[in-house]
Formats: sequence, C-alpha cells, structure tokens
Amino acid sequence: MGLTQHKNAVDNIREVVNLLLLKGSIGKPGAGTCPVRGHSNVQGDRTVGIWEKLKPSFAQKLKGSFHFTPPEKDGYDVVNALKAMHEGKAKVFFAMGGNFLSATPDTEYTATALMNCDLTVQVSTKLNRSHLVHGKTAVILPCLGRTERDIQQSGQQFVSVENSTGVVHSSRGNKKPASDNLLSEPMIVAELAKHTLGEKSTVDWSEMVSNYDYIRDAIEMTCPGFEDYNERVREPGGFYLPNGAREAEFHTNTKKANFTINELADHQLREDQYLMMTIRSHDQYNTTIYGLHDRYRGIHYDRRVVLMNESDMLKAGIKPEQKVDLISKYDGVERLASSFLVIPYDIPTKCVATYFPEANVLVPYNQYAKKSNTPISKSVVIEIRRKI
Repeated sequence: MGLTQHKNAVDNIREVVNLLLLKGSIGKPGAGTCPVRGHSNVQGDRTVGIWEKLKPSFAQKLKGSFHFTPPEKDGYDVVNALKAMHEGKAKVFFAMGGNFLSATPDTEYTATALMNCDLTVQVSTKLNRSHLVHGKTAVILPCLGRTERDIQQSGQQFVSVENSTGVVHSSRGNKKPASDNLLSEPMIVAELAKHTLGEKSTVDWSEMVSNYDYIRDAIEMTCPGFEDYNERVREPGGFYLPNGAREAEFHTNTKKANFTINELADHQLREDQYLMMTIRSHDQYNTTIYGLHDRYRGIHYDRRVVLMNESDMLKAGIKPEQKVDLISKYDGVERLASSFLVIPYDIPTKCVATYFPEANVLVPYNQYAKKSNTPISKSVVIEIRRKI
C-alpha cells in the first residue's frame, strides 16, 4: 500500500515493472513482481469475479454455468459506494467480514453514508466499530472464523485461498467454534440465496453448502485456470494459476511485455504543510489492534501520535511529545484529528506519519488514485496546529 495509496498509484506500479523489465527480472524463475498483501485472499477474490466491473467474458461464463443473465452495468467500488450511500442512491449495505467504518477513508463521511442506509448487514467473526454506526435497521450475523472447525453435512470442510504469487491452496480450521450456533460464511450466503431467490434459482444451495467441493466444481466451470480444482487443491502446497510472465504469453496488443512512460508526482507544499501517510503498528492486523506497543518504531502506550522530522519540528517550534491537532483541507472541507503527540523520528523532511485507522478522518473520500480509485492514504496534505 506504500505504492498504491497515492494519486499516482498506477504509475508507481508501472515504474516498478519498468525497473524489473530493465533488469530482465520478468519471466524467469525466482524473479518477477510479488505484491505484499495484508490478507491471504485479496487476490483470490478478484480471481473468482468479486469485482465491481464484470468482464463480458466472465459474465458469459456465469450465464452458461448458472443459467441467469448477470447485470451489464458496473457496480460500485468503495469510493463510489460511499458516495452512493451518502447521496441516498444505495440503501442497503451488506458486508462479508471486515470493519468498513474503520478501514475506509473520511471516517465522518463514511459514518453518515452508513446511517443513510435503510439496512446494514454485517457478517462478522467479532464485534467492531461498524456494528455501532449503522442504517435504520441493522443486522449482525455472527459467523465462524477461518481458524474454527467447519462441520457440514458431509463432514469437516476446508476453504481455498490464493496468495500473492498466484498459488491456490487449502485452509482448514482446527479450533473449537466459539459457539455451536455459529454458521459458516458459505452457509449464510446459501441460506440467504435459497430464501431470497427460491425457485428462480437453478442452483441447489443446500447441496452446495453440504460439501464445499461442489462450490469448487462451480468455480472450475466458470473461472479459467481451475481445471481439476478439487484434486489439485488437495496437493501439498496447492497449485499455480496461469501467469502470462511465467508462460511467456503476454496478453497485450504486442504479445510482449511493454515499457510505459509515467509522470512524476508533483506535490506543491506550502511552508506550513506536510505530506502525511497512515501506517500500521507491529501489534496490529488490519483494523484490529492487539496492543499499544509498536516495537517496529519503539513507540509504546499510545497510538494518537504523529512521527515528524526533527528539523521540521524545530522550524515549526514544536517540542517532542507536544500535543497538536492535524488538519486536512480539500474542496473547501476542513477535517480535524485532534490531540496527537509529536514524536521525533527519522523521516524525510516535510513528511509525517500517523497510525491507521486513527488518522483516517483526515483522508478525503474523493481524492484517490487515477484509474484504480484507491484512496490517497499515503499522501494526504495536512497542516499541524499546536495546542495551547
């Protein structure tokens, strides 16, 4: 995310690929690109079509496999979903896991968007902030975590995930479930589909969830690269999905890997402005904070901190551990994060760092990467106001 959470995120990735191409590091064993992802199945979601822009080829596969006509219009990504809910164009919010309120940018805007909904539904393994800020009707559906045993009609089940290198492998929970009443995520989806669609659906949802092999069979019918899915996913280490660079089959107009020309970012900062990035601590996983000790950076007992270059502190007349307010101003809107402690840190001048999600309130929802729509959480222009 250090590369992707900027306005020029796509250009950043392209320049990384340019460098790898110059080195001859694309298409040979042990080399190539490898995104570092915070969740084991971020790429896997996209592979099986969980994307707001449904490709026509994938839509045809869905139609052929399940005998219905998929929607032709694009859906909403996170940024546009926030806007649609805020404007009343989207009235139902359904979350499969996650902590949407804390994870998204522009916390107050997000909160208003969620409260505008008629219905908010959270399928969750544990309680989080998103359960407290909700629509007119709110439903929480507790579910099994991935580390818990999932027993269905045919016995214990496993799910499959895809890692950063395009390897699909199995994941089986071994812990006793927190409650005997917890349903799995596939079971929740199947029950909703069965009761909502009824006879309109050609899918036997009960069979699907009785044995997850049937779900994998459906993925095999629909998604390229999943031939003999149930056999290969049971092999130690899993299996590789098709990869153009590995197979020397580039899906470009030239049928080759192409260099790109990209513009450099140009941040024009005033004397009183800084470029803020949000970061995570050592004892944190996504929005889940396990403690207050960031041994990566030697910071303890507090998360409302801003890391700042000592020369910048001297120029601004700011002392170590002085309390300050952080302000961002975009499109005439002033956003405030109050009472942060300033920590001297070896960081480039005119740059500061704060923790995620504490500083998300400063990230404007409508400032995002060109082409990918990723919020600019790593390059937010802010001002620092000393507290008296």
